[in-house]
Amino acid sequence: MDTDTGTDAGTDTGAGERAAARRMWHLLEPVHAVVYYAPEAYEEAAALGYGTGERWPAYFAWRAAPLGAAGAEETTAAFHSFSPDMVARYVPESWRIAAPDAVLAARTRAVTRTYAALLGPGADTPGVAEAATLARRVAGAAVPAGPLSAANAALPWPADPAAALWQAATVIREHRGDGHLRALREAGLDPVESLVSFAAIGAAPPEVFASRGWTPTAWEAARSRLAARGLVDAAGAATGAGRELRAQVERRTDELAAAPWRVLSDDEREHLAKALEPFWVAAIGSGLLPGVNTLGIGKV
Repeated sequence: MDTDTGTDAGTDTGAGERAAARRMWHLLEPVHAVVYYAPEAYEEAAALGYGTGERWPAYFAWRAAPLGAAGAEETTAAFHSFSPDMVARYVPESWRIAAPDAVLAARTRAVTRTYAALLGPGADTPGVAEAATLARRVAGAAVPAGPLSAANAALPWPADPAAALWQAATVIREHRGDGHLRALREAGLDPVESLVSFAAIGAAPPEVFASRGWTPTAWEAARSRLAARGLVDAAGAATGAGRELRAQVERRTDELAAAPWRVLSDDEREHLAKALEPFWVAAIGSGLLPGVNTLGIGKV
């Protein structure tokens, strides 16, 4: 069922909910993403047998493990923005190195160690437990929107409060991501077109999206398809129609992401935002996260 937009007589009463969902995503995303870059996570990945000369072997293992021993096609569909050829370099090879259950256990250890290193004694305080409890309520209200949100929601909860907070953040962000894929499909944007159109509005330079493995030929072909629809100009910049389509995608994403947050009162959401502050400050302050990324946070 589609989420009610709350529009009545030209007044968009759903704007507050969408803005709240986007704000909480901005706060939770560093909590989730820092683990993909943390030294402790690389150590756990190496102990399993994954190469650590680049981040992708561990990234695909950490993120895809909740799906079980998924093949390349299933993983490509779930991740959406990565080229099939890139996914096939790591999946299903990931599961020949370590079984998904072993990867999930190592992922939890990586999270616990990462936040112990980032927060020190602050990783084990009543505030962390409170944040985990509130975030778990939101995660529990997130009706699975796709394979990644469903698979993460089905996992057992870690006993460690910081790890439980990370898992809740992961369920919530994958729920948002699955909704975003729905919005992109509704807009008629295939995976590479999604990236080209996002770069076209200035979310990040095109070279940042090269991390998704698309060839220059595939990128240019997607740009040509978007140009034929009047969504980008000859230089690859978004036209007015292109910007409007991307605005609709972001609005729809926020709309779909807003539903789980209704389980918290405004005061509880503010309490969670305050409790998350040490986490995202530590994550951003660590210098581990890239300054420019493919999510467009702070840009759109």
